[in-house]
Amino acid sequence: MAKERAAVGPCTSWPEDSAFIREVLDRIGDKWTVLVLTTLGDRTLRYSDLMASIPGVSQRMLTVTLKALERDGLVERQAYAEIPPRVEYCATDLGRSLQRAVLQLSQWAVENHSAVAANRALHERVGVGRAGVKGAPAALAD
Repeated sequence: MAKERAAVGPCTSWPEDSAFIREVLDRIGDKWTVLVLTTLGDRTLRYSDLMASIPGVSQRMLTVTLKALERDGLVERQAYAEIPPRVEYCATDLGRSLQRAVLQLSQWAVENHSAVAANRALHERVGVGRAGVKGAPAALAD
């Protein structure tokens, strides 16, 4: 007879219908969301400035991300009736409150990228689940 497993972790305190919480976590955990919010900081930036400041983002992904952030109330969009048209974006108070958390995540990535890269390289050489296996490198035993 199988032993019943105990549920642990933050999800245990969430309401039964926690799909919305997972959806919000998906939004704030998205790399483009993190990069847009940290790039905006306390500034107001034009679309083209955001595009130039975030390496690797495509126009489509920047547009999709900005629309989602605006929908969730994290970013405000201001369009000016000028020729050529001008559109600016800034973080809302809600967005700035999230910036603090994503800046910490970004800083962690900066501080630990070489350790993660070394672990990835080790994994490529040795594979997964090799710790404690006869012949596995000593580095995995640590």
